[in-house]
Amino acid sequence: MEKTVEIMEKNRIADLFAGWEETLIWSCLQDCMGRAFADSVENPRSAQILVGDFCFFAGRPSESLVRNKPDDRESNFVIMVPSSEEWAHVIEKAYQGCSKKIKRYAIKKEPDVFDKDKLENIVKNCPKGFSLRRIDEEVYRHAMENPWSADLCSQFKDYEDYRERGLGTAAFDGHILAAGASSYTVYRGGIEIEVDTRRDYRRKGLALCCAAQLILDCLERGLYPSWDAHNPASVALSEKLGYHFEKEYTAYEVFGFTGKEEGQL
Repeated sequence: MEKTVEIMEKNRIADLFAGWEETLIWSCLQDCMGRAFADSVENPRSAQILVGDFCFFAGRPSESLVRNKPDDRESNFVIMVPSSEEWAHVIEKAYQGCSKKIKRYAIKKEPDVFDKDKLENIVKNCPKGFSLRRIDEEVYRHAMENPWSADLCSQFKDYEDYRERGLGTAAFDGHILAAGASSYTVYRGGIEIEVDTRRDYRRKGLALCCAAQLILDCLERGLYPSWDAHNPASVALSEKLGYHFEKEYTAYEVFGFTGKEEGQL
């Protein structure tokens, strides 16, 4: 297979991802988060961007890049997003039997779409018995201790990194962390929103309240709160907050992201 090299100067692959309205890609290209790889440093024709649980491919399809797993990545799960049918075929071939083709839902990026009064009203009507808290160090520790809530803060090196660059809101039932909305990733001028609710606290409107407060905090700081939906329920939640659905796109949940070919030890 072709060689794979890490790209430190992200401008070398920027043209391959031109026009792709995805904030996680921007996070990497702007050197805020993530790592990038390509088939060449000097003249890249194929590129891979890996940020959090997401992996994006652009340029000429390359099996080497599809199979490329950074040495420091522990998880064998990743969501791969192809930029073309050709890339999709390479992903399907490389991970046959350990991947699932899914649809995700892109949400329009409209900076002036939010109604602050509506968002403030949502926060004001938080369900009785629950309290909203900014994600400070104590809440950060709570979130990181639980698998269901770890993604709220997991892309930051530690709390100091989160305090400096991230922001979020959590809902508590007494001392129990019930839901949260936070910056999954950051880029210049905005964040990508992550929303999670503990299973036994779902369908109470907590995610809506947390997300509304997070959006208000973003607007106050001059940040854009980007939203990308995993399922139709997430689309519906976003629309209650003022967002508008844009389009479906294909992605692959890969459960065998080992960086090795089948049969290789």
